[in-house]
Amino acid sequence: MMKNHNICNVFFFVIAGIVICVAFLNVPVVSSGMDQVERNTRIIETKQSKNPVVHLYFSDKENSFLKAETRDLFHSDNPVEFGKNIVEALIEGPRTGLMRTIPADTTLKAFYISRDGTAYVDMSDTIRDAHPGGVKSELFSIYSMVNSLTLNIPEIDAVKILISGKEAMTLDGHIDVRFPFKANMLLIR
Repeated sequence: MMKNHNICNVFFFVIAGIVICVAFLNVPVVSSGMDQVERNTRIIETKQSKNPVVHLYFSDKENSFLKAETRDLFHSDNPVEFGKNIVEALIEGPRTGLMRTIPADTTLKAFYISRDGTAYVDMSDTIRDAHPGGVKSELFSIYSMVNSLTLNIPEIDAVKILISGKEAMTLDGHIDVRFPFKANMLLIR
């Protein structure tokens, strides 16, 4: 009887040791693995999407909030090409009763996405020089791009705005644009 009790204790400690080792070894692997699986799933979903409809965010007539305009837009499997198309459509302006958020003569100089999911949008000086002014207009110019890119392209988590290839302090003197922006759903109605 004593021999069975010792065998049970040894067996218990061996099993407990294995469980603890597996738990400690798998926590980082499972955590980082899930991030990669989630990111790959988002990329696959984007590539398989046959629906070319996107939501572009423009200001409402009262300049109170952003509102989505649904538009058929060329939906490339390449997120950089798709991002360029979205920014060009924002520069083109709305087709419904909404208000433009980016000055009409602005041009997209460059667009790329870093490995960490940050999109870099390099705009011409016109985005600053022809900006209508005001805190709200500046906020809507920024989040028109940020929300349109992050909410339509799963590979993009944040957006950094550059002006003529350089980091700018602000677009029009109000909002610091030196850091990337994430989507802001509170501005959308």
